[in-house]
Amino acid sequence: MHIVFAASECAPWAKTGGLAEVIGSLPREIAALGHKVTVYVPYYRQVREQMPEKKYAIRSITIPFEYYSRFAAILDGGVHDGVQVYFVHSPELFDREFLYGTAAGPYPDNWERFALYCRAVLEASKELGAPDVFHAHDWQAALLPVYLRTLYDFDPVLRNRAVVQTVHNAAHQGRFPAETVAKLLFPWDIFTMEKVEFYNDFNFLKGGVVYSDQVTTVSRRYAEEIQTPEYGAGLDGVFRHRAPELTGILNGVDYRQWNPAKDGNIAAHYTPENLEGKAVCRKDLLHAFGAGAVSESTAVLGMVTRMTTQKGIDLLAQTMDALLREDVVLTILGSGEEYYENLAREMAQRHAGRVLVRILYDETLAHKVKAGADMLLMPSRYEPCGLTQFHAMKYGTVPVVHGTGGLDDTVEEWNGEARTGTGFKFHGFDPENFAGAVRRAVAVFRNKDAWTAVMRNAMGKDFSWGKSAPEYVEVYERAARGRL
Repeated sequence: MHIVFAASECAPWAKTGGLAEVIGSLPREIAALGHKVTVYVPYYRQVREQMPEKKYAIRSITIPFEYYSRFAAILDGGVHDGVQVYFVHSPELFDREFLYGTAAGPYPDNWERFALYCRAVLEASKELGAPDVFHAHDWQAALLPVYLRTLYDFDPVLRNRAVVQTVHNAAHQGRFPAETVAKLLFPWDIFTMEKVEFYNDFNFLKGGVVYSDQVTTVSRRYAEEIQTPEYGAGLDGVFRHRAPELTGILNGVDYRQWNPAKDGNIAAHYTPENLEGKAVCRKDLLHAFGAGAVSESTAVLGMVTRMTTQKGIDLLAQTMDALLREDVVLTILGSGEEYYENLAREMAQRHAGRVLVRILYDETLAHKVKAGADMLLMPSRYEPCGLTQFHAMKYGTVPVVHGTGGLDDTVEEWNGEARTGTGFKFHGFDPENFAGAVRRAVAVFRNKDAWTAVMRNAMGKDFSWGKSAPEYVEVYERAARGRL
């Protein structure tokens, strides 16, 4: 089969989160299974800085809007690990400092930016190779199924092409005013509650879910959760309606990048058989965060996160006094919303020397935290899949997580009698439940033999794409059969 991936991020060129890592690795795994794979990504400023020389695959594509047209080019990004990469080039829309917006909020023309992107992918595919299946990711690419089943429904090249929509985070939907329907030249009959209308807005993600042949999300548990009012972000009814076509497939990890035996970002290498380098990495982490003397008996907790409501920074703040009754030091790395950044700074000021915070995202420091901490905290309100717990486990950094979404699917509670399990979980988004999970972890940490067993259990887990990639191929095959 030929599969076209449409996504707004792809590592290493454009990244704000886990989506980029998925698009940087899943297509490669699909190609390794013998399929033809093409990826389209916007040519952002970040991409241009890495690939300043332009090699045109298509010099100009006309994209019509209600009262004007824009023009896009398709740049040839080359073949990487068997995957052909193309970039959608529209400087007035994508040559900006950030991908989606500034600290003041999203770019007001995001509707136009990603509509142009979706339509450019379809037009380019007609010339560069129409796939058997389009695979659209999140709201930024969710207009692709809508276009395919409306304006392109009678196109002789594209009309029978299948499309799969993946929801990486149902809370991010791409909602725009009703008049966006006309601005994008869609027929008004799509603006109904059964199709793209959502509280009198045009909801891009809803459109993608409604108009796609198959829908996936990034863990089995999250596929169940988004069908409930608590986690569906208002679209739970839509997900329940699409339940027969909805599949939860766990994200995978690129262990070429995340491997303590080879990682060039950490102070020492180590393996499950020889853990001596872990202590060196712990010292290096504490030095990087400016910590004073920390006893070997003190547990070093780590957190690498986006500072958002989803990630449970407020729960951490509520739990802090209880956590610090234990013999622990906490290192936090991340950036995001101003409120949560300030909350983290306040915790560091109030608990100087025991709560150490770096407000930024730095790839090298992220590796240092995941290698050097004893435990990794993920008190997320919800977590569709999560990649950070995968990284942590590979590095023998034991996760303490809220039992939701992919965290519940992938972290197994430690059982001291059976000596099974890879971490510690709490259920119920509550400070006492969270503190209780940390206390259980710290108690095991004091037993060196038991703690080594937990670490090795975690490091022995394999969350590579070997299982998930074939599951995606099965979804593609179902989608393609449905268009015959």
